[in-house]
Amino acid sequence: MGRHRDPDTSTTRPAGAPAEAPAGRAVRARVALLALSGSVLVPLIVAGLRSVLWLLVGMAGLALAAVGAWWTLAHTGALRVLGVLLSVAAPLTVLALYAASGMLGPALLSLALLGLAVAAAHTALTPSHSARKAEPAAAPHHPWIVMNPRSGGGKVGRFQLVEKARAAGAEVALLDGGQDVVDLARRAVAEGADLLAVAGGDGTQALVAEVAARHDVPFAVIPAGTRNHFALDLGLDREDPAAALQALTDGVEIRVDLGFAADRVFVNNASFGTYASVVADPAYRDAKVHTALQTLPGLLTGKDAATLRMRAGSARADGLQALLVSNNPYRRAVDSAHPGRRERLDSGRLGVLCVRVDNTVQAARLVRGPRSGSVLRLDAEEVVVEADTDTVAVGIDGEYVLLPTPVVCRSAPAALRVVVPRHRPGVPTGGGPPDWPRVTRLALGRLAPHHERRTAAA
Repeated sequence: MGRHRDPDTSTTRPAGAPAEAPAGRAVRARVALLALSGSVLVPLIVAGLRSVLWLLVGMAGLALAAVGAWWTLAHTGALRVLGVLLSVAAPLTVLALYAASGMLGPALLSLALLGLAVAAAHTALTPSHSARKAEPAAAPHHPWIVMNPRSGGGKVGRFQLVEKARAAGAEVALLDGGQDVVDLARRAVAEGADLLAVAGGDGTQALVAEVAARHDVPFAVIPAGTRNHFALDLGLDREDPAAALQALTDGVEIRVDLGFAADRVFVNNASFGTYASVVADPAYRDAKVHTALQTLPGLLTGKDAATLRMRAGSARADGLQALLVSNNPYRRAVDSAHPGRRERLDSGRLGVLCVRVDNTVQAARLVRGPRSGSVLRLDAEEVVVEADTDTVAVGIDGEYVLLPTPVVCRSAPAALRVVVPRHRPGVPTGGGPPDWPRVTRLALGRLAPHHERRTAAA
């Protein structure tokens, strides 16, 4: 019998069965629509058509703040000082005008309702990991875990991960800064390891994940790093890294994609342009904000400004200052260091975010989001990144490397077998604009047929 997979439930069902939204998600979708309606009605009730004027005032304030932020980042001296003043004064002036006209309360209530609507919409749309298709994982006979005692400010020691891992029957390899992680993982497989795991940063995870995928050995993540983006999207508890060790005794196995930038694997993203260049500065690790403010003007408008080009299918973009290629699309991508969350890790697609801001006019247009012309978002199976130099700086899961141009980025669908605990918190909802037509269908208790995909035939 044919079976269909419904992305709104992430479960399989018999072909021809009606798609029905779970009751809890339907309720959240209805709450989202009610809150969205309220966010529009409140200012209309209070100010009538004048609310449109106040909306324009608010957008003008945001545009001026964006201009100020651009001057702050892209210039030095007096223009940077003016940018700081403008980015602070513009929103404060808007708030003062709202307060003087009696619109501050309604505006804040409207924003609160809008925030509730977006949050409820995302929780309705995002499937929990408990609903993802997963197979029970056999307990490994010879699990091997590499741990970085320095990651995450010393989480390995703080959570007694070495002792707990060994008590669970795992062989533990501790990094002291001089070992080749890939070589350690390869030797572990050669010596009979039937599961590879990492307690460390995302960069180390990517290196070991490539070895696991190449040898078709299950891989596990223990969130002992600083940001733990990959662990977050796998649904792991980042506040309790030791809980991930339950994967060794009570785990389930899922298949996830891997991203490649040339021959380098990434589990999260490869960042080209300004962010990669800032990370390359040796001072960045100890003084992130100061280093960024010192180096960004040259990277954005000076002689060191990036000249990146991108090709993805029929899409083209040039003159880019920043380019983020992610292993599956992020719902939100504000910057490379904090790019939000991914709804899924098994779409077989790369997420692409291109940024080009050359002047104050383009900075002001950023308030329009993806429609501004300065930001391009898309997804693709393959992305080609070009530059005017023989090599280009790339931040691969936070690790700085130089790659020869052009750099071909591609997705390797379902390349990695990941074992995770059977019970885990799930994926927090991402940001970005929700799919309101889909929210409406969920609120009505039905899903459109075009959201269904055939996955297998039995």
